Amino acid sequence: MHLGPPVRNGSAGETLAVALVVPLQGPAGVFGPACELAAQLAAEELNAAGGVLGREVRLAVVDGGAPPERVAAEVTALVSLGAVDAVVGWHTSAVRQALVPRLAGRVPYVYTAQYEGGERAPGVFLTGETDAAQLLPAMRLLAESAGVRRWCTVGNDYVWPRVTAHTARRYARACGGRLHDEVFVPLGTYEFGPVLRRIERCEADAVLMLLIGDDAARFNRAFAACGLHQRCLRLSTHMDENILLATGAESTDGLWATAGYFETLATAESLDFGGRYAARFGTEAPVVGSLGESCFEGLRLLAALAEEARSLDVRAMCAAGDTVSYEGPRGALRLRGNHLDQRLYLARADAFAFDIVAQL
Repeated sequence: MHLGPPVRNGSAGETLAVALVVPLQGPAGVFGPACELAAQLAAEELNAAGGVLGREVRLAVVDGGAPPERVAAEVTALVSLGAVDAVVGWHTSAVRQALVPRLAGRVPYVYTAQYEGGERAPGVFLTGETDAAQLLPAMRLLAESAGVRRWCTVGNDYVWPRVTAHTARRYARACGGRLHDEVFVPLGTYEFGPVLRRIERCEADAVLMLLIGDDAARFNRAFAACGLHQRCLRLSTHMDENILLATGAESTDGLWATAGYFETLATAESLDFGGRYAARFGTEAPVVGSLGESCFEGLRLLAALAEEARSLDVRAMCAAGDTVSYEGPRGALRLRGNHLDQRLYLARADAFAFDIVAQL
């Protein structure tokens, strides 16, 4: 854990300390730097506008790529010591499930990752895309436009991929097809030969990729190396430009992604955000795709909740939740229940960028 830049005010009561839980190691570490920088930009912009409830935001970065119980223990210790006032960040659903019961609504918790859906614990607010809003329309569009009928799921072996794969069985049937096989591999897998042979045997038209970070990049390279990209599409709900860079341009043919934000999103809000990010961190900074940008949204949602509730009290925030709205890089956003309502897009990989082809 490390603290962000020092704040100008001296006493703890004049700051709002936020535990930023993002991956600094493991397969998801590939987009951890973008998560940190996007959150830093959000904190700096909030502070330039007077802070949150008059308090200057300070980030305490926690490595969300460590084992879930270790992450949960570190964050819980910070909360118990009064060292942080809120928790925000992108991390796996396994980390979220370890955190939620330990936090138990003591501080607001903004979870920014795309995930399987269904989280309703008091004090947990979610900016990420969910399967119900994102996956079904994307699968339907591929079925209609590319004739996809035979699906195969390949995912990491933890809660999000397994729950989403189960949901995808129903979605495949709704799209006039069927899910013919499911394969799950440990986080940090390097060898995908057996997985590729199963994809070939089931003669899939498309693979639903539920792989994280570097695992997704290694799978993409192996997939293209054996020629499967010539007859089989790939659809990911967890793919950003940093993973494309790790994949390599020659291995992205036939790769599709769905998300609420892409670096190539050409709206006034996204272009303005991209300009501010480049001006602050330079053109060589990590690309901010949907995964990194989600941490910007997490800080913005926390601020909007606090300002609407006039408090950081979880119960007050929950009571004010349905009245919270703000504008960010993803456009005009509104909280419905404890989930952020947002526009979603389907995009096709084009070397190291995404070509957005439809709004879902």
